[in-house]
Amino acid sequence: MQNLISKAETLLEALPYIQRFRHETFVIKYGGSFMDSPDPAVRDGVCRDIVFLEAAGINPVVVHGGGKAITRAMEEAGLKAQFVQGMRVTDQQTIEVVEQVLSRAINPQITATINALGGQARGFSGTDIFTCRKMWLAAKDGTRLDPGYVGEVCEARLAEIEACLRDNITPVISPTARGEDGAIYNCNADVAAAQLAIALKARRLVFMSDVPGLLRNPQDPTTLIPHLQTSEVASLKAAGIIDRGMIPKVDSAVAALLAGVEKVSLVDGRVPHSVMLEIFTDAGIGTEVVK
Repeated sequence: MQNLISKAETLLEALPYIQRFRHETFVIKYGGSFMDSPDPAVRDGVCRDIVFLEAAGINPVVVHGGGKAITRAMEEAGLKAQFVQGMRVTDQQTIEVVEQVLSRAINPQITATINALGGQARGFSGTDIFTCRKMWLAAKDGTRLDPGYVGEVCEARLAEIEACLRDNITPVISPTARGEDGAIYNCNADVAAAQLAIALKARRLVFMSDVPGLLRNPQDPTTLIPHLQTSEVASLKAAGIIDRGMIPKVDSAVAALLAGVEKVSLVDGRVPHSVMLEIFTDAGIGTEVVK
């Protein structure tokens, strides 16, 4: 009996959040090593949470990653993965692998899993949704480095996405885009998710990865920063606390907040039901970023 009462109390804790967020749009960036887990319960757990959001009347929109799968596919094709300043050097052969893996392998898999769990989802190649500008990297000597077909999402076309949301269908989008030259570009999924959240005027943006959130010491999970204000970002960058892969996440979070998104969360996708714990409980998990 006590176990049943505890379950009822958990539902009651979620009630005010369900009421508050009903009919609101949440953009979820789905990425991290847990996407490759051999355990279906881990791999499919995020999709089950998304189905719950649908059932609760929230409009989830998913932008996914897939970097490790791209690297594996490149190795199978005899291509060597190279990175410059954290960016994958992307030549013509590589971008073909990127589009194949992201838009024609991972995207349909996520979409099919949501549908199999009782939700409704529709997959999109990012090239149908996002446009981008080519990215150039700055070398230490002031010259420009060319990473190839790497772009920064600058615009999102919303007609098909909004049509899905009107029909209570979850869009699932890969992080590729069309450049001004019409070519396909590989894009950072964090930036793509933030730009989509801004364009959709989303209520919340959730970044899922394989770290607990923003840590003062990357080697010590107990140093989690649970609450981060945008005014603190510059000093944490200067101290090296916001570094490497966290930079595009936090920069994208700040851009989204300044554009009107209410809150951005950085959560650990390896934790079961991390999306629901962040959204529907008083304590939450991970790092919340607020203006």
